[in-house]
Amino acid sequence: MAQFAGTKGDIYTKEIIKRILDEGCLDKWPSSKYADGAPAHTISVNHGIATYDLTKGEFPLITLRPIAVKFAIGELLWIYQDQSNNLDLLKEKYGVTWWDEWDIGDRTIGAVYGETIRRHNLVGELIDGITKNPDGRRHIINMWQVDDYKDKHGLKPCAYQTIWNVRRGKDGIDYLDMALFQRSSDFLSAGCINQMQYLVFLHLIARHCGYTPGRFTWFYNNIQIYNRHINLAKELVARDPVECHPSIWLNPRKNNFYDFTIDDIKILGYPKKEIAKKNPQMSFDLGHENIDTEGFDLRDFLDKEK
Repeated sequence: MAQFAGTKGDIYTKEIIKRILDEGCLDKWPSSKYADGAPAHTISVNHGIATYDLTKGEFPLITLRPIAVKFAIGELLWIYQDQSNNLDLLKEKYGVTWWDEWDIGDRTIGAVYGETIRRHNLVGELIDGITKNPDGRRHIINMWQVDDYKDKHGLKPCAYQTIWNVRRGKDGIDYLDMALFQRSSDFLSAGCINQMQYLVFLHLIARHCGYTPGRFTWFYNNIQIYNRHINLAKELVARDPVECHPSIWLNPRKNNFYDFTIDDIKILGYPKKEIAKKNPQMSFDLGHENIDTEGFDLRDFLDKEK
């Protein structure tokens, strides 16, 4: 790693993209379409892991393109701190609007994400468990609550589960480690963002419970690239990273998870302007799920693509 100028996130990003391009399989019946109505096919691979030792400065943030982390952190707080499914709150408090297409008609996304966290007191149970039984192995947040899906809802959670463990380090320091499990990842547009969100979540819970953030690991089940992103993926692999050493800063005057605001959380050591100059931002033509594809024949589409 010493010979690589960028972050460990840059290394993983190139490895994952190369794997998808080399091994990826084309889906046959996509459930989403592009804005112009064409089916949004993906190529994907199954099962993988990315792990970061935070005590060694390893970090998932990438420099192959600039990443807007602040909006991602706002979404995280909306889900786990506000425990909300209200789209107006998300927009007014954090400036995030990318969930609007999953509005079920009442300016919410229904019985998922923050609503599931609230219904089952998942954050409260997590903090209580780590506090009262730190060496336990049952510190889990799982948003895949099937009974909740009986109610009207938008998109089911992609990053759906975290498992937390206190580790008594041989160096005398007590660490909090966390693993994130993600069922599906649109890698180019959101892979880095999801990892950064949950890295921040680890820091916040570690601060609340009095531990040092230790190891963050991301397990992905299916990871994909849209067919219209293939050339962008190749360009990312060809780019050279920017040398930097990002870190997370939390307001030292706050310890309670529920007291942190978006302004109490900052990413330091990430030269976004330099990154944007060397590795400009990309525009991703995304597919939209929950669009009716009845009557669509893949063979017709493939004929047109030829």
